Amino acid sequence: MVSLDDAVLARFEKGGARYEILVDPELVDNWKEDPDSVSLNDLLAIDEVWSDAKGGDRPTSDALERVFGTTDLGPCVAKILGDGTIQLTTLQRRRMVEDKKRQIVNQIASTATDPKTRLPHPHTRIESALDEVRFSVDPFKSTESQVEDAVAALRPFIPLQFITVRLAFKVQGKDYGGVHQMLRDSIQREEWLSNGTWACIVTVPGGMKNDLIDKVANRSSDVEVRELD
Repeated sequence: MVSLDDAVLARFEKGGARYEILVDPELVDNWKEDPDSVSLNDLLAIDEVWSDAKGGDRPTSDALERVFGTTDLGPCVAKILGDGTIQLTTLQRRRMVEDKKRQIVNQIASTATDPKTRLPHPHTRIESALDEVRFSVDPFKSTESQVEDAVAALRPFIPLQFITVRLAFKVQGKDYGGVHQMLRDSIQREEWLSNGTWACIVTVPGGMKNDLIDKVANRSSDVEVRELD
């Protein structure tokens, strides 16, 4: 459960009345994507709907029935978060926008490449370009839903190409466990060679190529890797 100091106010207004809840701003986005992934106990600072949270005033049961069709907390919370507004302080909004922007930049950098070099763009270049085009980041929309708009805004300024690459790895048998665990979700084919080495072919977004190679090299210092056509 979020503390009162860290909670923010979510407010829904109807018929001249206010309905408020105190929520964890870090969990609102997760809740909107998948309500079942976040418990009300974690989301709310206090398990109550208020007419004035600061004053400690609560709406009547009749008012809740009239506006939400129920007095149950879950549906009331869903309505307030779905149709209401989040009252963030300037500092909270700035911090959440910066965090969301960083996630957007990371997503683009890990999936897109420069078509000339076939290498990912540096994070700083993507971030600077987003500032240049004055891309507006919504702290309460999912990263995935904003990446497409960000890419569209960036294309006139940065060449972006979304490709997948096929990499062939060979590692010593002693390093198999750690490397296999790292690559298992991307493996297309694998086999043990007669000399005791393990070989595999993986497919990954182009922007992740160098990072993945570095991670495997940290697990297996004598790894052999090449990019396949």
